Amino acid sequence: MLKVAVIGVGSISPQHIEAFLEFPKRCEIVAFCDIVPVKCMQKVEHYDLRGVAIYDSHKTLLEEAEFDLVSICTPPFCHAEITIDCLNAGKHVIVEKPMAASLEECDNMINAAKTSGKVLSVIAQNRFRDPVWNLKLILDSGVIGKIVHAQVDSHWWRGHAYYDLWWRGLWKMEGGGCTLNHAVHHIDMLGWMMGLPEKVCAMLSNTSHDNSEVEDISVAVMRYNDGALAQVTSSVVNHGEEQQIVFQGENGRISAPWRAVSQKSQPNGHPVPNPEFEQELCKQFESLPFLKYEGHIGQIDDVLTAIETNNSPLIRGEDGRLTIELITGIYKAGTEETTIKLPIDKSDPFYTVDGILENVPRFYEKTTSAEELEGEITLGGKYMY
Repeated sequence: MLKVAVIGVGSISPQHIEAFLEFPKRCEIVAFCDIVPVKCMQKVEHYDLRGVAIYDSHKTLLEEAEFDLVSICTPPFCHAEITIDCLNAGKHVIVEKPMAASLEECDNMINAAKTSGKVLSVIAQNRFRDPVWNLKLILDSGVIGKIVHAQVDSHWWRGHAYYDLWWRGLWKMEGGGCTLNHAVHHIDMLGWMMGLPEKVCAMLSNTSHDNSEVEDISVAVMRYNDGALAQVTSSVVNHGEEQQIVFQGENGRISAPWRAVSQKSQPNGHPVPNPEFEQELCKQFESLPFLKYEGHIGQIDDVLTAIETNNSPLIRGEDGRLTIELITGIYKAGTEETTIKLPIDKSDPFYTVDGILENVPRFYEKTTSAEELEGEITLGGKYMY
């Protein structure tokens, strides 16, 4: 039975708490930690978790509580510090997305995991969605041939008040805007499925949130060493929030949400439909099994299994770092308004938090700092039509 602590009990923490509660024979929540302890008490009462200890500092938690695994659900600016402290104290760690605000922080977290021998997993719960998981399987089968183009539409919509929360809209605390904190899900999928590109160009803008330093839309183009291109739109200004990831192969097009399209050439090069291949793709996709658990539950099940069997989880620190490298590439290219090469070298200013803070654009001055915002959070779609 693994003992679990949750650090940061804000809006994303219920996804972790409820996932752990799905496995009562495998784990037990023993502690909550938040700089506002009353939030911990509210979670204790809401989930009827009598006996759970409450702390207002992760350092005190580490000194006084006995636990094996921690979920870190704090704002991004303190992910690295808390993760490293917990790993150094011999705890397994699940850290919410984004992993950290810089590649330097990611590397320090990964090194702490290697030194401690403990599990480090970065939340990317949308990999554990049937449409996404099975899209990856179809892609890996090679049935659509060489990938020539990928399209990532990370379309969200957030009202002006969204950036009134005390830590949002500041490069120093949020680490970035929609590219880092919303498109992270889709950029993670792109990295998982296509790896690291060789070049990135991008544009950044803030069109609708004059209470925020950070971007509310970015558009990037990535080039891979085989010539394939990927275009990534990261936005919190798109009504409807249509989100998708599309792969165009030599033989056909597949996507999440699932859709298969194929055309073949006439003698003059113009296309005609290829329904037989489309049906073959759909038959292959529909034959794939469903995941036992999806979303955060699926990822936490995977982490629990990794700890129980002394193996690596599906999503490790290195996977979280790849996502941050792609995002950092977008920020560097968008800031410099030029095409940049990947990977980013340790001597590059964008490798460190300080270097990022010195170089990124600040679109507006943040003038509002609300402790709490009312209303429910939305986590986007499940990639199903």
